[in-house]
Amino acid sequence: MSTDLSQHIQATRMVDTHEHLHKEAQYVEQGPDILQSLFENYVPADLVVAGASRQEVDALLDGSNPDVRARFAGVQKAWEAVRHTGYGEAVQLIAKLIYAIDELTPDAFEHAQAKHERLRQPGERLRLLRDVARLDHVQTDDFVRPCLPDASGPDFFFYDISWANFCNGTPDLEPLAQETGVEVKDLATLKEAMQQTFELNATAAIAVKSQHAYDRTLQWREREDGEAERALANYLRNPQAFAEADLAGQDLHDRLVLGDWCWARGVELCVDYDLPFKIHTGYYAGYGNMPVDRIRAGHLSPLLTRYPQARFVLMHTAYPYSAELVALAKHYPNVYADLCWAWSVDPYSTALFVRRFIHAAPANKLFVFGGDTGWPAAAVAYAHQARHWLTRTLQAEVDEGLMSESEAMALATRLMHENQYACFHAAEKKKTLLRLYQEALG
Repeated sequence: MSTDLSQHIQATRMVDTHEHLHKEAQYVEQGPDILQSLFENYVPADLVVAGASRQEVDALLDGSNPDVRARFAGVQKAWEAVRHTGYGEAVQLIAKLIYAIDELTPDAFEHAQAKHERLRQPGERLRLLRDVARLDHVQTDDFVRPCLPDASGPDFFFYDISWANFCNGTPDLEPLAQETGVEVKDLATLKEAMQQTFELNATAAIAVKSQHAYDRTLQWREREDGEAERALANYLRNPQAFAEADLAGQDLHDRLVLGDWCWARGVELCVDYDLPFKIHTGYYAGYGNMPVDRIRAGHLSPLLTRYPQARFVLMHTAYPYSAELVALAKHYPNVYADLCWAWSVDPYSTALFVRRFIHAAPANKLFVFGGDTGWPAAAVAYAHQARHWLTRTLQAEVDEGLMSESEAMALATRLMHENQYACFHAAEKKKTLLRLYQEALG
């Protein structure tokens, strides 16, 4: 049933705080076919967990094979088992919203292919995100440090400076030297290269981002320059062996020392250049390997305490340790919680997280959406999914008499738009990016 609240949530432009979107040229020239557009997001992990083989999933996503019937047949049984998961729900939303497909069948895929090809044209990526998903802007981690205005939408597409390699204790020295002109020979030149990275990119960047929880613990310790210098010297002697230490089951001490030192320098630079620092917490993408001792948001408390002047955006509700993130956002003025990806990972738990959060922590500390996807059709679906579940969540608050409908509408605006503008200084950043783009045009 349509209500004033549901209409308000549908109409309000939503800030998308986290994507991995491919650039315009890659989408147009090398973009997905119809099955990749539908399934090449997170549902492959659910398909494997449900019983599909890795080979069958690889075949599903093999865009070089035009036989969509054969590609889908291998995973069809697994698909029936996962269609009601958050990931499965998102696939069905892509099908319905983008391709007008009500039921996923080979006939439907073949019929939709022509429409899909029409969508892979210049400007369609922006139109889908801005006009169909009704996003205010998109913040993208494209896994690199350089951040430049995006000609396909200079005040719409924002980019993060990637800090993951630094936090992992494995700074990629050759690209770093090419980007900054600084050859890293010791700790002083490493710090100089970091400083130059910010000098070159902070004006255009929306934030700094790291997902090093995939490769090491989120536990952070303050490191002295001397021990970091020794760890860097070991790295410089044999970067490959140093980087592969975890795979080889070797001692990670030096990697953690150098990673913690680099992480801290990145946070300090964020303070200097007025950028938030985004950190992946909680659940891993993929399947079959998730060392849960690494991923708890509570591990971050020493870092949050050490740098009270920094703004930390902790992502993905730290699922399944979400209560820790509510507690951190309640306790630390410098902590924000981001629901990016969470609605598709586990929509019911995310709805419960929102209700717990708004009754425990300040409402200005929560961001409601980020799709965490690579292709625009998936981002459209994930945005729709977030609106749907946010509506259910806030409507429950109204139905139980915990807030009025007008209060719920005001809260929705805050969670979807206002909080992000305040934390990321989005209005000023839009003006800056337009200025930089115009200057680049001459």
